[in-house]
Amino acid sequence: MDSKKGFTILEIIIVAVFASLLFIFFFIQKSNIDAMERDEDRKIAINAMYYALEESFYKDHGYYPEAISEENIKVIDPSLWTDPLGFNLGDPKSSYSYEPANCKEGKCKEYILKAQLEKEDTYTKYNRN
Repeated sequence: MDSKKGFTILEIIIVAVFASLLFIFFFIQKSNIDAMERDEDRKIAINAMYYALEESFYKDHGYYPEAISEENIKVIDPSLWTDPLGFNLGDPKSSYSYEPANCKEGKCKEYILKAQLEKEDTYTKYNRN
């Protein structure tokens, strides 16, 4: 009997389809993991801004500023003012926002800090005092 060595076309197609499915699954999962990492970076930045406002700025001044930036909040890492996509707080495209409220002559009694997340609802921090 004559035996031939090698794979049949059907076997090759099955392996190719299986490999393609694994490849697609890998990139979908990688995309989700990357988005979750960016969301965590956003939460870390918002928390840093929050604690800088509460523990540094408010304790020193007794009010909250009308706008925040690295000029008036110097206690946090300057890189945290830029979101994972490269936009600074205050830029319309930034995923970070600072909304002061109840302001008079540049001195505010309240604020809301927000980060638009990709995989979760908006992350929000309100003033403590």
